[in-house]
Amino acid sequence: MRQPVKRHDRHQLLYTPEERKRRDDTPWTLVQGILAPLQFVVFLISLVLVVRYLATGAGETAATVSVVLKTLILYLIMVTGSIWEKVVFGKYLFARAFFWEDVFSMLVLSLHTAYLVALFGGFLDVRGQLLLALAAYAAYVINATQFVLKLRAARLAAQRIDADEAASVGVAE
Repeated sequence: MRQPVKRHDRHQLLYTPEERKRRDDTPWTLVQGILAPLQFVVFLISLVLVVRYLATGAGETAATVSVVLKTLILYLIMVTGSIWEKVVFGKYLFARAFFWEDVFSMLVLSLHTAYLVALFGGFLDVRGQLLLALAAYAAYVINATQFVLKLRAARLAAQRIDADEAASVGVAE
């Protein structure tokens, strides 16, 4: 027999019921749902182009343009994600639910911005710029993994609590 849901188990949820409703009602959730996979696809293409350039010296322009495009999409997802976070949690950044992901996002943003500064400021040679882009990409992968793991754990916790509540209702009847 399953135990009823304990009050402290609810604190493991990513969203309160009110936050979940706001998340489900805002169009910014759909925007994030479109931009996140788009950014990942652009990242994969850019990664191939950057590694190709670093390995062969071919495709400098394609690699450079791809990193700039990846960075612009990152800025777009950060701005729209901040708006989403404000709607759902009442804070533009560093809401309780995504605090550490947002902290690491600042590193990702800083590295991508450093790439643009190096590119447009003429700092570093092309190889150095693209190595900086790879560092930004490594941070991006870590950050994306943080988000995926957080959302997966939250989904599993919510399913577990829903199942526990359903079981406790069945026992009560």
